Amino acid sequence: MTRPVRPSPNHGPRPEGAPVDLVVIHYTAMTGGWGPSLKRLTDKESGVSAHWLIGEGGECFQMVDESRRAWHAGVGTWGGDGDVNSRSVGIELSNDGASPFAAAQMDALEELLRGIMDRHGIAPEGVIGHSCSAPGRKIDPGPRFDWRRLARSGLAVWSDLDPSAPSAAPDETTFRDDARIAGFDAHQPIDILLESVRLRHRPWLTGPLSPADMAAIADVATRWPAAGHMRAWRSPLLDRRGRRA
Repeated sequence: MTRPVRPSPNHGPRPEGAPVDLVVIHYTAMTGGWGPSLKRLTDKESGVSAHWLIGEGGECFQMVDESRRAWHAGVGTWGGDGDVNSRSVGIELSNDGASPFAAAQMDALEELLRGIMDRHGIAPEGVIGHSCSAPGRKIDPGPRFDWRRLARSGLAVWSDLDPSAPSAAPDETTFRDDARIAGFDAHQPIDILLESVRLRHRPWLTGPLSPADMAAIADVATRWPAAGHMRAWRSPLLDRRGRRA
């Protein structure tokens, strides 16, 4: 399928040897449909971009070639790697951050994801939200995004444990360990880490760390550890501690 190209100047080369093993899903947090978002993402002065933008009606625009490093993820970490932009494809969904995602938009996302995952050999567990890699800084695609729908189509992962099944009592150390194995930055304060995990795996939960949180992240860590799908590579843009050089 041929999709319109609206080139953005905001990109650079991927570092040599960088694997493309992640897809990061965002929302634009803008109103007025896809037009204002496309304008911003292709404006040199904005300093931001993504590879793809999908409108509410299923309109799909390519802004950066997938061989290039788009500027969408910003500061963040996934699977212990602090250079998410170098190893990911970024998809922006036109959404104000509070509205449901339209059916046509989700249909277009599924079709686009299948192609991206096929082209780069990306596993379903490599499809994450911006909130996953930038905890405390970003919450998109937010609690209204339907991760279960993607998982049913083999385009993401979802812990489908029976909520009534017995689970471990809340334990911060164990929760952090499992979150780290699943890919999250476990060095974050517990409230920020908990929010990040919930946005991805249990967006309806509130309050302090619960047995349901423990069960979900333990299931994800066991079935889909980040080390199981992220290819070995170290970004030359980071120092030995995984920070920006």
